[in-house]
Amino acid sequence: MINATSFGDLAQSFSLQRRGAALKTEMARLNEELTSGQVSDVKSVLAGNTSYLAGIENDLRVLDGYRVAGAEAGQFADAMQLALDRIQTASSNYSQDLLVTAQNASGQVLDQFAEDARSELETIVSALNTTVGGRTVFAGTATNQNPLADVDTILTGLQTALTGATSVDDVMAMTDVWFADPAGFAATAYQGSDTSLAPFRLGESETVALSTTANDAALREVIKVVALAGMADDGSLSLSSDQKRELLSRAATDLLSAQTDLTAIRASVGASQERISQIESRNSAERTSLEFAKGALLGADPYETATKLEEVQFQLQALYTVTARMSDLSLVNFIR
Repeated sequence: MINATSFGDLAQSFSLQRRGAALKTEMARLNEELTSGQVSDVKSVLAGNTSYLAGIENDLRVLDGYRVAGAEAGQFADAMQLALDRIQTASSNYSQDLLVTAQNASGQVLDQFAEDARSELETIVSALNTTVGGRTVFAGTATNQNPLADVDTILTGLQTALTGATSVDDVMAMTDVWFADPAGFAATAYQGSDTSLAPFRLGESETVALSTTANDAALREVIKVVALAGMADDGSLSLSSDQKRELLSRAATDLLSAQTDLTAIRASVGASQERISQIESRNSAERTSLEFAKGALLGADPYETATKLEEVQFQLQALYTVTARMSDLSLVNFIR
């Protein structure tokens, strides 16, 4: 009889322990749901049908990838636009100075315009060698290297190409040839790729191309004219003051004309920037909609969860009270 009673007490003790462990587990689950705002037992809530939720989560992962691509495309487009702005500002200001002042200049003033042209060329080359995230922007697919060689290399190549020029017409014509010849500027100064960067995929059927390179005709024209002005005081050409003025004047006119095509490139990049922004906005709206749908499936009612948590806490407290009272039972206490 004593053994039977002891076994019953032990069984009851184990039962209380199991009940306590279950209540603690339930309290932990409810605390987690109250904190996260989502149910923890997903399969139970969805009655085992998780395919719809899996579809939502897959779409969210895809949108995450598009968001990364959109950020990268936006950085590329912004870097391009800033670089093109530097180029247009530098070349436009220089052409205006030439048109206003160079026609009446002489001596050291003329030579200073040539020196200024070389400084402007450094600005242009630096802008076209812009990098973002460790990748060059105007080099096509060769994003691991600068698209343009340094200014000295460009001017030295042009100087060699002008060997034998005796007039301003010769200088202009031979410069045109060198910049158009695949064995000229493209081989000597352009270090990028002739293959354009692949379009950025920002949606299932939406891409944005940023294909401008430093070897594009409009940019090459700007480089050509500024380099030409930088050669005006070159000793190997032996140009007279009148020839220098003529060369600088013609360079100013050509550089001013080049602004139209430069503006067109900037407008194209600006359209890409706007398209990137629009696609990112649509993707963001779609993401918000999917997250709302996911929340509707898995969301835990905070009031209901808090009520259940309070009930579990009360049950656990009651269990502790019963356990404490049972542990205080003894034969001595019973027969008093």
